[in-house]
Amino acid sequence: MRRLFAGLGTGALLVAATACGSSDSSVASDDASGGVTTVKVGLIPIVDVAPLYLGQEKGIFEKHGLKLEFSAAQGGAAIVPGVASGQFQFGFSNMTSLMVAQTNGVPVQAVANGIASNGEQGKDFEALMVKKGSAIKSADGLEGKKVAINTLKNINETAVRESVRKAGGDPDKVDFVELAFDQMPAALDKGQIDAAMVVEPATATIKGQGGVVIASPMVDVAPKLTVAMYFTSTQYAQKNPEVVKRFQDATAEALTYADAHPDEAREVVTTYTKIPAAVLEKVILPEWPAEANRPSIEALMKLGEADGLFKETPDLDKLLP
Repeated sequence: MRRLFAGLGTGALLVAATACGSSDSSVASDDASGGVTTVKVGLIPIVDVAPLYLGQEKGIFEKHGLKLEFSAAQGGAAIVPGVASGQFQFGFSNMTSLMVAQTNGVPVQAVANGIASNGEQGKDFEALMVKKGSAIKSADGLEGKKVAINTLKNINETAVRESVRKAGGDPDKVDFVELAFDQMPAALDKGQIDAAMVVEPATATIKGQGGVVIASPMVDVAPKLTVAMYFTSTQYAQKNPEVVKRFQDATAEALTYADAHPDEAREVVTTYTKIPAAVLEKVILPEWPAEANRPSIEALMKLGEADGLFKETPDLDKLLP
């Protein structure tokens, strides 16, 4: 069973509707005084995107002739139509959203790596969690239970389904509900949901409430899974290859810097989230490799096909850089 959770998922739908109605901002603006190109980037306000904020703060993007304007959305499924319509020049999205978009005829092109799982079961930046004292001890116990994911029929649903499957349960019996990451800790604490598929900083928040990790779904999908990437529209890439190349180079540099300076990456999260300092100290950072892990994306694609998410097999040769 899949449904929206008390209307709380409508934010993503509104963002998508707004994005689909925008078609006149596909060309980024240039700052005549310094020759810097301003590009709009659609992001989810989570730890994953810290390198872009840090790269902007450290002047990495400016060095490459770019200024980033950030816009927040609930998930990659909402960001994709924004990029395709020209509301954003670039966006951050999980790989499943990008593959779904491509097979639906949406002209998207991944241009730079985003994040990767660290591959450690029970110690990853993402987690499938239950509240303190829950009778649910493993993913197979989620049959007939409400499990929150940020967007339905997407990477987190596929990952949770794989965890349930590996634990010996039937993922078709899980009641998936859509809820924003930052609303999951309170919903779990109040018993409105039975489990939550969260990423940092929500992971640390739930742990602070006494919550327990019962699985690391991204790790269950594939070791060192490439979870998300930055992307643009194929039209923008064709018309603005130099801007895309500058974005690729700057993002790769920002990822490398963030990976080498975890304390600074952790600190910059406070500039775009409301995470308390005490929680921030306990946040598990994802890995930020400069290159995507194609075999892991292929594993994710096969699971998505098994879940019936794609109209046809995604063409990774065209989708990936």
